Amino acid sequence: MSTNFQKSSQVEIDFLTDLLGAENVLFDESSLQKYGHDETEDFVFSPEIVAKPNTVDQVSKILTYCNTNNIPVTPQGARTGLSGGALPLYGGIALSMERFNNIIEIDQENGQVTVEPGVITQVLQEAVAAVNLFYPPDPASKGSCFIGGNLAENSGGPKAVKYGVTNEYVLNLEVVLANGEVIWTGANVLKNATGYNLTQLIVGSEGTLGIITKAVLKLIPMPAANMLMLIPFTSAEKACAAVAAIFQAGITPSGLEFMERDALTWTAAFIGDDSISIPDNVQAHLLVEVDGNHEEVLMQDCEKIMHIVENYGALEVLFADNQAQKDKLWNLRRKVGEAVKSQSIYKEEDTVVPRYQLPKLLNGVKAVGRKYGFHSVCYGHAGDGNLHINIIKGDLSEEVWVNQLPIAIREIFELTVSLGGTISGEHGIGYVQKEFMDIPFSNTELGLMKAIKNVFDPKGILNPGKILA
Repeated sequence: MSTNFQKSSQVEIDFLTDLLGAENVLFDESSLQKYGHDETEDFVFSPEIVAKPNTVDQVSKILTYCNTNNIPVTPQGARTGLSGGALPLYGGIALSMERFNNIIEIDQENGQVTVEPGVITQVLQEAVAAVNLFYPPDPASKGSCFIGGNLAENSGGPKAVKYGVTNEYVLNLEVVLANGEVIWTGANVLKNATGYNLTQLIVGSEGTLGIITKAVLKLIPMPAANMLMLIPFTSAEKACAAVAAIFQAGITPSGLEFMERDALTWTAAFIGDDSISIPDNVQAHLLVEVDGNHEEVLMQDCEKIMHIVENYGALEVLFADNQAQKDKLWNLRRKVGEAVKSQSIYKEEDTVVPRYQLPKLLNGVKAVGRKYGFHSVCYGHAGDGNLHINIIKGDLSEEVWVNQLPIAIREIFELTVSLGGTISGEHGIGYVQKEFMDIPFSNTELGLMKAIKNVFDPKGILNPGKILA
């Protein structure tokens, strides 16, 4: 991919100002700094201009111009990503989609919603819930992240264990290509065996193939009830082993989250919640939710789960018996990432393995940590084998952090792949993981990906420097 891009200048500022209005074209230092980072570590790569379109025609004209003049374009949403997908590595234009914030239509008859990419995920969920419909993808940052970012990274979250990740709810996308052409990728139907599946190709492509301007998403009926349990374990390995046993018993929870001890204690301190007692012998917790339409069936599932986990050293189960308690427990889980970030400089890896391999992965991560002298805090969506590994810098020297840690991370990823897994479950590859793509993929497979990128974006202007080294 060529990185010999043209620098933006007053000519580009004038073009964008005429197209979008002066208030939607930013180039002051404060704005460039703001739009130069997401939630990935402490990286900052400032764009030269921030552009905020709000129509498909505007996006089309911007891409046509940038493609003609070889100017890089980095699409951005809420910038809550953790893999550096929204970082403008080569300057150019940061294309903020924040003004694309309309829910265009909720089609109750067909169970679909047409939405723009700048809609906050929780806002969409609440809007469809008001008509008793359910949009399950549920990332931890749902109160701030955008639908467009969820599509770009194929986001998951706690509900993925039962309901699947973002791509399973995407029927059709309106996409602006690098040359400014506008296409629809599919059809607003539940089955589609017509040609190559462009919709699924775009989902998870991190803005490297086109800019999503509308999405038609599938909705399902809202479950009538749910029940939630926090289960403590004396062994983190046994907590992981209990996960597969729950599924083997024929139960599919709507959420099954793993948190080792530090994840919960750090988070409780971070949010100032001392209501949950964590005895010294507790090393991990599972947060388990079941949902459905019949409370008696859910209670039977909970009782069966409690019997299963007893065989893995579980201690007394906390059963959330009201909505306030459920909200408190889920808030603890959703705040883990922020809590870890508040403790130290850190790196977060987003590994995923078949769920029965979780104990081996966790043990391997801790072994690598002992070898290289780092502490890690692990948590994640255990029900679908997705383990978030937060590597804490603490008092590690800069030399170890910069030169030794990438070797350690490579060892973790090699272990992950050897267990039948891969190096990202939901955060994407973006900027920070692209150097490790040779672990899960052969040169032939990477070559196919590069060829696809070249078909969609031959000049390489769309989110350059992401996914593929």
